[in-house]
Amino acid sequence: MAEKKGVKIAAQNRKAYHDYFVEDRYEAGIELFGTEVKSIRAGTLNLKDSYCIAKNGEMYLHGMHISPYEHGNIFNRDPVRPRRLLLHKREISRLQALVQQDGYALVPLSVYFKNARVKVEVGLCKGKKNYDKRDAMAKRDAKRDIDRAMKSYNR
Repeated sequence: MAEKKGVKIAAQNRKAYHDYFVEDRYEAGIELFGTEVKSIRAGTLNLKDSYCIAKNGEMYLHGMHISPYEHGNIFNRDPVRPRRLLLHKREISRLQALVQQDGYALVPLSVYFKNARVKVEVGLCKGKKNYDKRDAMAKRDAKRDIDRAMKSYNR
């Protein structure tokens, strides 16, 4: 079977952009079983409230929900089980050191297919305060109003 080329986004964690400042991004592979990959292809996964933890020199993704595959019968796994991320040792040790500083968290930003392989984009994030969130919403609303006014002006 020929491998499919290109990138196809399966899911995005929009809540992460609302709750955190994304300072750095990393691409990681993820260890999955066959029925989980089929379920991701069907688009039945949720990244909300998921996070990454480094433990024993390995990185794990907790809280990602992959719904059981409809035709999977006995091969389906626990939908919210911890899944191992595939990163280099030096990346894991660097990220673990940064996360131990206060205010930093590792949050999955998106899950996508890259050349028929499932990849996870992990962000090194710093938490936003409530006033930061309100400021971001005000800027987004102002930009939307400006774009709307420019569109009606150009007609």
